[in-house]
Amino acid sequence: MGKEREETVLIGEVLKPVGLKGELKVYPLTDDPQRFLALTEVILRGGGTDEVRALLRARVDGKMAYLTLAGIDSVEAAACRRGFEVRAPRAQSTPLPPGRWHYYELEGMDVYDNGVWLGKLERILATGANDVYIVRGTGGEICVPALKTVVRRVDVPGRRMDVDLPPGLR
Repeated sequence: MGKEREETVLIGEVLKPVGLKGELKVYPLTDDPQRFLALTEVILRGGGTDEVRALLRARVDGKMAYLTLAGIDSVEAAACRRGFEVRAPRAQSTPLPPGRWHYYELEGMDVYDNGVWLGKLERILATGANDVYIVRGTGGEICVPALKTVVRRVDVPGRRMDVDLPPGLR
């Protein structure tokens, strides 16, 4: 995997073309769809490749984002990108308030329950009430609720999360 692929953040998914000039309808996978308006470029990932595209125009309407990208100027060209991931350079990530983290900052962390290694945080499920951290270790898969009462400490630079699992989840 090249450096460019490692330094991007998933922010949306291409749903379909809109109109005849190649505009893309994008389902945002971010808490702030307005972030599309501040980008200068995006990376489209699909079919095993990354396409770096200058962002010519962005608009947000309701819960959807609409992007016009350099080099995609027809409905056919846009239709070929249906299902592609829309990624942004990690350096353009939106700053979060203290106590909140981007998923990419947490994924891959070592997770400990009262000093005992549980495994690595493999992925994060966004549920209606709270996120759930999927941790895979030697004992299999554990679902850790992302609650302040459970997650005691997150050390992003040290790649470590300390939790206090309630009885029944251990």
